[in-house]
Amino acid sequence: MTEQIRFNDGTAYANFMGAWSQPAGDVFLDWLDISAGARWLDVGCGNGAFTTRICERSAPASVVGIDPSPAQLDYARGQHALRDVEFHPGSAMALPFGDGTFDAAVMPLVIPFVPEPAVGVGEMVRVVRAGGSVAAYIWDMDGDGFPYESLHDAIRGRGFVVPTPPHPEVSSLDALAALWRDAGLQQVGTRTIPVQRTFSDFDEYWAAVLGGASVAALLGGMPAEERAIIRQAMQRKLPADADGRITLSAVANAVRGRVPGVGGADA
Repeated sequence: MTEQIRFNDGTAYANFMGAWSQPAGDVFLDWLDISAGARWLDVGCGNGAFTTRICERSAPASVVGIDPSPAQLDYARGQHALRDVEFHPGSAMALPFGDGTFDAAVMPLVIPFVPEPAVGVGEMVRVVRAGGSVAAYIWDMDGDGFPYESLHDAIRGRGFVVPTPPHPEVSSLDALAALWRDAGLQQVGTRTIPVQRTFSDFDEYWAAVLGGASVAALLGGMPAEERAIIRQAMQRKLPADADGRITLSAVANAVRGRVPGVGGADA
């Protein structure tokens, strides 16, 4: 049985994934094109990386974040940009809000981690008003779009099992579109979001890796000689420019849809 991935360290997550998720999130928000003054729900908000982008780019009337990790929520509450955001502990499969509470609900980089993805999507549909938007984006796990996929390959090559989310199969464009349509959403659309990240050198890359929820515990628990072999393999594998900088690529898949019914102006 694969060990469950847990996101509990807001600072480490910001270094490991924040620099990847924020540019992807900016493209995602531009694509959604939600009108100013909307009431937003960020499902699986974690340390508030994407929540911050909503606040800074979308002129919301209000933003609410929900996440199962108290430590991540504590980190988010400490961010000055999120001082007006309301945060709640809770599950994506049982959102503690009334029907039609929000104009838009988003699930950034979360849906494969939801124990029953269809239930999570159904909950977002329930709490968004008629005519409102329900959307998500996630790394293309089946298409090698995860930012650290080459590292995972190196670890597997040494005979170790890399933790995976419960439902990586829902990360494809087709699977996301099917989930949205099965939830009764209308005007369902999808798109890919390519992103890049540049590390100043390999040490910066490796420091980010050692804080990553998907492999940090695995790397820390393996024999030192195995960890050194993997580190050396990655240092040889990753392309560096003349100044030692390493630029890597990733791809996210995004989906959006409208809650059916008459609900006034679209969000």
